[in-house]
Amino acid sequence: MPFVLLALCVVAATAQKPIDPQLTAPPPLKIIPKNERDQLDLEKEAKDRLRLLIQFATTHLQSAENYTAQSAFESASAEVGTYHALIENALTTLAALKRDSNKTRDLYKRLELTLRAHGPRLTAMRRITPLEFAVWIKQVEDYARDGRTEALNSFYGHTVVRDKNETEKGNEKPEPTPKNPQP
Repeated sequence: MPFVLLALCVVAATAQKPIDPQLTAPPPLKIIPKNERDQLDLEKEAKDRLRLLIQFATTHLQSAENYTAQSAFESASAEVGTYHALIENALTTLAALKRDSNKTRDLYKRLELTLRAHGPRLTAMRRITPLEFAVWIKQVEDYARDGRTEALNSFYGHTVVRDKNETEKGNEKPEPTPKNPQP
């Protein structure tokens, strides 16, 4: 009898609340403004281009934070989309460079330090943003974290010590066993 009453209560509670999926806002456009794109195209050196990309990304992140504080979430979403496009462009630029170069590693380190500083800012912004916009900020936050991982992995290219393969293991002498077993 108590189980039947409990089951009826659960059925009545679910019948009263229709389950509506939360609609999300459209994803922000990942575009770099034309004036910034023109300035980036003028930079020939990878170091200068990355410096400019980081500067633009930091500016757009600051704008997104300001819009979020003012509860202008659509404008903040647009700024986050531009930030995402700039970080994506930075990673693409670095991926095209020679991987074993110390200069490339320095550029990756600069980007990694920047993304490390941006992570908590993105998290704080996501926490005060409504869910329909927060899902896209979370996506950019994850992308920035993956970018940090890629930057850190550039330091561990060919220097990892590998395990011995089976042919090397077969050539080794087995360790001698003691003749008298020790108690």
